[in-house]
Amino acid sequence: MYRISKEFHFSASHQLTHLPAGHQCARLHGHNYIVVVELAAADLNADGFVRDYHELAELKHYIDDRFDHRHLNEVLNVPSTAENMARHFFDWCRERWAEVTAVKVSETPKTWAEYRP
Repeated sequence: MYRISKEFHFSASHQLTHLPAGHQCARLHGHNYIVVVELAAADLNADGFVRDYHELAELKHYIDDRFDHRHLNEVLNVPSTAENMARHFFDWCRERWAEVTAVKVSETPKTWAEYRP
């Protein structure tokens, strides 16, 4: 199996209002997010790719237009956790590229959430 991945970055604020008032994530705060999309295929296409990285620019545009420098509570219909964001980006990507196998989201250099069906 061949696997490729591409990383995307954006900055945004959010607030997990369902948490207790004393929880640090219940306060308004922001992160410099990293999104990594992974694609896999048993065979390469005629160009020798799983998929041309250039085709993934559509995800960059989506992130820039809808997520970058936004308040995620106003963007997502679910709590703006990294786990929910990983699932959101996975579903969005999978609608476009059948080779998508996972999406990871990082809020900090030491934390990652991944959605992989």
